[in-house]
Amino acid sequence: MELNTIQPALGSKRPRRRVGRGIGSGLGKTAGRGHKGQKSRAGGFHKVGFEGGQMPLQRRLPKRGFKSAALKYNDEITLSDLERLGADEVDVLALKQAGLVRALVRVVKVIRSGELKRAVKLTGIGATKGAREAIEAAGGSLA
Repeated sequence: MELNTIQPALGSKRPRRRVGRGIGSGLGKTAGRGHKGQKSRAGGFHKVGFEGGQMPLQRRLPKRGFKSAALKYNDEITLSDLERLGADEVDVLALKQAGLVRALVRVVKVIRSGELKRAVKLTGIGATKGAREAIEAAGGSLA
């Protein structure tokens, strides 16, 4: 292969459509725009979602829901995650290094899912009522 022999794949390039060039071209007279109406005229187009003055669908439907921007800073881990981690003292930094929570996270909470059989000391980490009981039952503590 030489640089002067390179060419596009067969059928990948098509000639530009030249409209308004006589009856024989198949795109003469109205140039493929049909007859009359806003879309047939020069400069006659509208915004996305515009329905000719009728109230657009996105405004007819009720507003619904809310997603807090603060949620990206919160995360949760389970008792079984703590068991697998295998550390005696756990804080947010240790969880980040282990890959159990995302790097942006500031607030971590332990939820009661799975079992914890070892004593774990949590620092700067919250826990639900059930998780707190399970951690203390295993001989651990929360600070």
